[in-house]
Amino acid sequence: MPDRAPQPVERQLPTEEARDLLALVRELVQREIAPNAAEEEDAGHFPRGTFSLLSQAGLLGLPYEEEYGGGGQPYEVYLQVLEELAAGRLTVGLGVSVHTLACHALSAYGTKEQRTEHLPAMLGGGLLGAYCLSEPASGSDAASLRTRAVRDGDTWTITGTKAWITHGGIADFYTVLARTRDEGARGITAFLVPGDAPGLSAAAPERKMGLKGSPTSQLHFDGVTVSDARRLGDEGLGFTIALDALDSGRLGIAACAIGVAQAALDEALEYAAQRRQFGRPIADFQGLRFMLADMATQIEAGRALYLVAARLRDAGKQFSKEAAMAKLFCTDAAMRVTTDAVQLLGGYGYTADFPVERYMREAKVLQIVEGTNQIQRMVVARHLAGPESR
Repeated sequence: MPDRAPQPVERQLPTEEARDLLALVRELVQREIAPNAAEEEDAGHFPRGTFSLLSQAGLLGLPYEEEYGGGGQPYEVYLQVLEELAAGRLTVGLGVSVHTLACHALSAYGTKEQRTEHLPAMLGGGLLGAYCLSEPASGSDAASLRTRAVRDGDTWTITGTKAWITHGGIADFYTVLARTRDEGARGITAFLVPGDAPGLSAAAPERKMGLKGSPTSQLHFDGVTVSDARRLGDEGLGFTIALDALDSGRLGIAACAIGVAQAALDEALEYAAQRRQFGRPIADFQGLRFMLADMATQIEAGRALYLVAARLRDAGKQFSKEAAMAKLFCTDAAMRVTTDAVQLLGGYGYTADFPVERYMREAKVLQIVEGTNQIQRMVVARHLAGPESR
């Protein structure tokens, strides 16, 4: 059996422009991102220069309006770009997804004046964003957050701690959810906070099992003041804004998961074609061929599922259930595929000489971020059977 080089994924894209865009992204990944991924992840290096390059190329604002510097691309195209980026390096794909999430509140709920003032720099001006919802005691139960914003005339003072913040300490802006009234989910408001605001500081980055190049940290708000002009949406609407953003963000995580899984499959296929045992390539053995077939099937099914959800979103239809399904299925599939890739490579798969052990460690976090997969099951079940009885 001849050596097999990974082949580009055959994609269904709506326009010639989208096909050209994916080809550009694939070339950029192969030239600028993938070659240094293993070394930089091992060193815990965040590739800020890569994000500057992505911004210059118009890839940090793809699903947003062209009027404000966005790419005007449908979600079905944007997500496939994310998949390609994540296949090259998850730190980059996930970072673009988080940045897109951080821009959502302003784009969807900001005033015309707010969008005109802030969005162009956020979408194409080299800025990097972060999204601040979780707290040390408020993860899955996001409505119980305690970070508080108190109003004094036209100024808000924010005090509290956010946790598990991707790009924490290095972002140029943060979309922050804070409590403005003691009314549960109805007492939360969204704010756009500059990264250099006085009183804002970051703890040391978390020491993670994988995704070491992407800084994740707590953020401390010690009397951070912002003007009311940086409030996004009506007071008390923050939790609705957060959930709306997370529906789209979960699709970003799903696409990233399929990117990591595809990278693992490509590595496994190449290894299986080259590795010989008992006088022939191990790709000739039925047990391994079935394993590869199962891996590919999981990837194709996950890709189809996230694209169904994306097309519903693009059509202006409800997609919350499908987004939860996609995040759940795609991240579980990535965990299975990357684990199988390690098994297929045997002892070599367990070493850092091959990237599949990194893919397996990275896949794990995707089952947790932006709503654990147990939360996704709850979301899907509520759509199917209604709220739980109390």
